[in-house]
Amino acid sequence: MKKAIIGKKVGMTQIFDEKGKVVPVTVVEAGPCVVLQKKTVENDGYAAIQVAYGEVKERLVNKPMKGHFQKAGVSLKKHIKEFRLEDISSYEVGNEIKADIFQAGDKVDVSGISKGKGFQGTIKRWNGHRGPMTHGSKFHRAVGSMGGSSDPARTFKNKKMPGHMGHVNTTVINLEVVKVMAEKNLILIKGGVPGPNKNIVVIRNSVKA
Repeated sequence: MKKAIIGKKVGMTQIFDEKGKVVPVTVVEAGPCVVLQKKTVENDGYAAIQVAYGEVKERLVNKPMKGHFQKAGVSLKKHIKEFRLEDISSYEVGNEIKADIFQAGDKVDVSGISKGKGFQGTIKRWNGHRGPMTHGSKFHRAVGSMGGSSDPARTFKNKKMPGHMGHVNTTVINLEVVKVMAEKNLILIKGGVPGPNKNIVVIRNSVKA
């Protein structure tokens, strides 16, 4: 059965497994989330649940969203995501989704906004090679050849050039859940996940496990 939860990246640490080996893990504060809306094939054309997470001040929520939460009988939340699961019959509006839906050994995909790097050149952004640094070449970290001047007399789309790097939605697939601390709503995931600390992430069943 497909499972999903919203969480907040706390940071990285390390734990020791049964053999005494160090395992680097990312700590994610997963949930508790609340089911805000249940979408059905009859009403909406597809089956999904809308999930809310994180406390928010009332003054930061507009009237339409306040009405949406009031209709569901749910307190105001900051983040809302929609998950299309195989079977939503066990979910009802107002139900809580906690970290214990996952267990140690589960394979998961973690999505989030990657760290923003600002405007970067081709060497950092695309791992390009620099030019020679000696003999007065005067070509060190420039873009290099753009293409023919007469044919095609233009730059092709998707040319790897300087520009904004990072701050895009990224998914790291097939990570392993090492430990679940249900009483503290924490999930420890082997390896790194996208984004800085306090970044909002979504944890789902791995599609390639």
